[in-house]
Amino acid sequence: MNLSFDKKLADNYTSQSQKIRVLTEDWVDNQIFCPNCGHLNIDKYENNKPVADFFCSNCKEDYELKSKKETIGNKLVDGAYHTMIERLQSSNNPNFFLLNYDLQNFEVLNFFVIPKHFFIPDIIEERKALSQTARRAGWIGCNILLQSIPQSGKIFFVKNRQIESKEKILAKWQKTLFLRKEKEISAKGWLLDIINCIEKLKNKEFTIDEIYVFESFLSKKHPENKYIKDKIRQQLQILRDRGYLYFISRGIYKIK
Repeated sequence: MNLSFDKKLADNYTSQSQKIRVLTEDWVDNQIFCPNCGHLNIDKYENNKPVADFFCSNCKEDYELKSKKETIGNKLVDGAYHTMIERLQSSNNPNFFLLNYDLQNFEVLNFFVIPKHFFIPDIIEERKALSQTARRAGWIGCNILLQSIPQSGKIFFVKNRQIESKEKILAKWQKTLFLRKEKEISAKGWLLDIINCIEKLKNKEFTIDEIYVFESFLSKKHPENKYIKDKIRQQLQILRDRGYLYFISRGIYKIK
C-alpha cells in the first residue's frame, strides 16, 4: 500500500476542498480493498450519489468517505440530522471510511473503516439549527460521536503511518458481523454498550464483577430497565453465543 497521494491530480483545481476531495478519493479508489470480502479494488460511484462514495462490485457493500486534515478527534461533522436518522433505520446505510491526511507531505496518516452495524441513533448528535439569516435557515446538521463507538468498530488499515495486514483487517471485520443480525435498535444498543464497557477494562480476560462496576452508568443510560445486572448477564451470554467472548469458568470471560 502506497500512502502518498498522486499530487498531479490536484493541478487542475484551485479550490482547496476540491483538491482534497480529488486526492483522497483517488487514493481510496486505488489503494483500498473491501474489508468485508477482501476484493482487491473498490469502485467509485459517479459524483453526487446520495448514499455513498464507493462500493464493492463483489459483495455490494457501500462506503462513504470522510477526510480531515487535523486529528479526527471525538466528533465528526456529517450532513442533515433527520436524513442520517432515517438512513440508520433503512437498509441502505453505508459503512464509513475515515481518512486523516498530512497535506504538507501529501500522504495518509490514518485510515480506518467503521462498519455500518456500529451506527445507532445514540451516536448521532443533533446540531443547532442554522440561524434565520443563514442561506439555509433552519437547517439542522449532525455530528457522529466517534468516542461512543467501541474500538472494535474502528478497523484501521493505516494507523500513524503504519499499515495493518489484510488478514487482520478482514478478521476484525468478521468478528462483529453478528451485530447485523440485531434488527432492533435497542437490542443492538445494549450489545454495543456492553462491548464498550468490556473495552474500558483494557483486559482480554475479565470477571462479571468487573462489568457490574458499570451498573450505575448503564442504569442512567437505560432508566427504563430496573434489572441492570440481569441484563448484563444476558448480554454477556449473547456475546458468548455470537463468538465474541469465551466463557472461561464461572463468572470469568475472555475476548476472542
